[in-house]
Amino acid sequence: MKYDTLIRQALIIDGSNTPGYVADVGVHAGRIRTIGDLSTAQAEQIIDGHGRVLAPGFIDVHTHDDTVVIRQPQMLPKLSQGVTTVIVGNCGISASPVSLRSDPPDPMNLLGNREQFCYPRFSDYRNAVQGAHPAVNVAALIGHTALRSNHMDDLHRTATPYEIAAMRVQLQESLEAGALGLSTGLAYASAFNAETDEVLQLVEELTAYGAVYTTHLRSEFEPVLEAMDEAFLIGRHARVPVIISHLKCAGAGNWGRSPQLLAALEAAAKDHPVGCDCYPYAASSSTLDLKQVTDAFRITITWSTPHPEMGGRDLQEIAAEWGVSLMDAARRLQPAGAVYYGMDEADVRRILAHPLSMVGSDGLPEDPFPHPRLWGAFPRVLGHFSRDVGLFPLYTAIHKMTGLSAARFGLAQRGEIREGHWADLVLFDPARVRDMADFKTPQRAAEGIERVWVNGVLSYSEGQANTRRAGRFLARSGDLRRGFQLAARDAI
Repeated sequence: MKYDTLIRQALIIDGSNTPGYVADVGVHAGRIRTIGDLSTAQAEQIIDGHGRVLAPGFIDVHTHDDTVVIRQPQMLPKLSQGVTTVIVGNCGISASPVSLRSDPPDPMNLLGNREQFCYPRFSDYRNAVQGAHPAVNVAALIGHTALRSNHMDDLHRTATPYEIAAMRVQLQESLEAGALGLSTGLAYASAFNAETDEVLQLVEELTAYGAVYTTHLRSEFEPVLEAMDEAFLIGRHARVPVIISHLKCAGAGNWGRSPQLLAALEAAAKDHPVGCDCYPYAASSSTLDLKQVTDAFRITITWSTPHPEMGGRDLQEIAAEWGVSLMDAARRLQPAGAVYYGMDEADVRRILAHPLSMVGSDGLPEDPFPHPRLWGAFPRVLGHFSRDVGLFPLYTAIHKMTGLSAARFGLAQRGEIREGHWADLVLFDPARVRDMADFKTPQRAAEGIERVWVNGVLSYSEGQANTRRAGRFLARSGDLRRGFQLAARDAI
C-alpha cells in the first residue's frame, strides 16, 4: 500500500495512559492504517518524527466555539495548540435550538449577537457546521438556558409544567438528531432560579439515549459541595453520566477545599459514572457577574458594551478613575466580560492531576481580550504542568486530553492512536512545547506544535493553517454510559 502520509520513528503516545514507544505510522484515506516498521513503505508525504511525540489530536471538551466554527472555520486558536475536536454547547448555552425574540440573554451573549442565533432546530445547526467545513471536528451539547430562552418570557423564575414539556420536546428532537446531551449553567442569573425539579424533568429525556449531563454548578463558591450533590442527584435520577464543568474552588474564602471536592467526586464515582473537566489556570473568565465583584482578588474587564475603551483594564483601576465603588463601576460597565483571578494554584493542580479530570479550555473566542486559555490551554498542560512542574507524566497529560475525553463523550475511533481509527494526530516537540499566550498578550500561538492532522488531512504546519479544512460534525455515537463508565471506574 502507498500511504497518503507516513510518519517515521516518532515517539507514539497513544492516548491510553501508557508510556510511549517508537514506531512508524501510515495514514491512508483519513485513517491510521498501519503502526509498526514501515521503513520500506512509500507515501505521498513522509515526515521524519525523530525526537518528536506523535499523539492523538487533542479534544477540547469544554468550549464556547458554537458559532465561531461556522463563521471562522479555520479555527486557528485551536489548531495551533493541537486541538482536532471541540465540544460546544457548554454551561447551559448553545447556538441551537434557539429562536430569539430579542437580544440573547446573559450569558448566551458570549456566543455572539442575535444574528448568530439562527438555528431553530439542532438539525439546522448540524447542517450549518457541515456546510462550513470547519478545520476541526465538532460535537454538541444542548444548553438548558437556550431551551429556557425559547419558551419562557421571564428567565428569573422556574419553568411551568407547560414550558418544561415544550423544552423536553426540543431536547428529545435534538438528541434524536445527534446531540451529546444536556448542559446547564445554574450559576447564571438566567438559570439560577430554575428549581432542581425543572432540571430533573428535562434530564429524563437523556435516559433512553444514554446521553450525558454536564453542568456549570449552581455555585463554585462556598456552597460548592451542595451544588455537586445537586448535580449527582440529577444524574442518578436519569441514570446518565455527569460531568462537572471546570471544577474549581472559586473565591478566596473557598481556597484549599479541593481535597473535599475531589473526595465528593470519588465517592459519587463509586456507584455512578461521574467526572469533571478543568482548565490549567488559576483565573476564570465569563461575563461580569455582580455576585463575583470583590476586592479580595484582581478582576480584569475584557469587554464592555457601554465602555469598550475599558477592555483590558482592571476593575479596581476603573473604579478609582471614576471615583466610585467597585460595585458601581461594575454596574456602569454592564453588559461586560471579565477575568477573575479567584482561584488558588494548589487547588488547580490537585483538580487537574486527579484521574477523573479531563482538560477543557473554556475559551471565549468572541472576547476581544480573551483569557489566554483560548490559545494556550493544551500546550500549557504539556509544557508547564507535565514537563516543567512534573505534575504528571507526559502520557497521563495526553490521556487527559485524548483517550479519556473520547471515551466519556463516545467519540468513536478517536482519542487513541490505533489501527483503523481516524487520523486525528498532533506532532510536537516535547522539549519545546509551551503556551505563549498570557494575560497581557493572550492571542499568541503556542510553540512546539509542529503538525496537526484532522481526519488524515494536514491542517496545521510550521505555524500556519492549511486551507484544506477537514473537520466533521460528530453526532452522538451509541450509549455514552458504556465508555464513560469504564473510563471513570478504571481511574479510581
